[in-house]
Amino acid sequence: MIDVGYCQVMAAYNGWMNREVYEAVAQLPDAERKADKGAFFRSIHSTLNHILWGDRLWLPRFNGKHYEAGAIGVDLYDDFADLLAARRTHDDEIAAWAAQVTPEQLAGPLTWFSGIAKREFTRPKALCVMQMFNHQTHHRGQVTALLMQSGIDPGITDLPWAPLARDAQGRIVLGDEFAL
Repeated sequence: MIDVGYCQVMAAYNGWMNREVYEAVAQLPDAERKADKGAFFRSIHSTLNHILWGDRLWLPRFNGKHYEAGAIGVDLYDDFADLLAARRTHDDEIAAWAAQVTPEQLAGPLTWFSGIAKREFTRPKALCVMQMFNHQTHHRGQVTALLMQSGIDPGITDLPWAPLARDAQGRIVLGDEFAL
């Protein structure tokens, strides 16, 4: 279904895109970031909080660590600078997980209790890893649409333009330019 390389590419891509999106969002005044734009999570700020919230629910299922997440739809951070710092820290956590993940860790089922659905689920672990990355991409797309509506072009968001490279151990990471 997926492999270690997929995890590394997506971790690097998501780190790059989060930096690009947050840089674009930082151009907005706080009131504009927090204005209800009719999006699924109302505002740009709340949508960014939701992306981090989702990551904090999914990543522990893969790396065994604990991250504070709170309830769905409740902002983790009111201050944009705090949200940005938390996003960068969590992107580093995702990259660290992707750098060490093994094929065995991607195999088999994953069972968890969903607080949203109020029941237990069992799904292929690889599918759940794809969900973590897909969730970010889905909601970041909403943020980029809201940025465009606010007159800010977030730039290229397509995966083939991500500046990917291989590190000394052969893992896929962010680089200065695409070089795999």
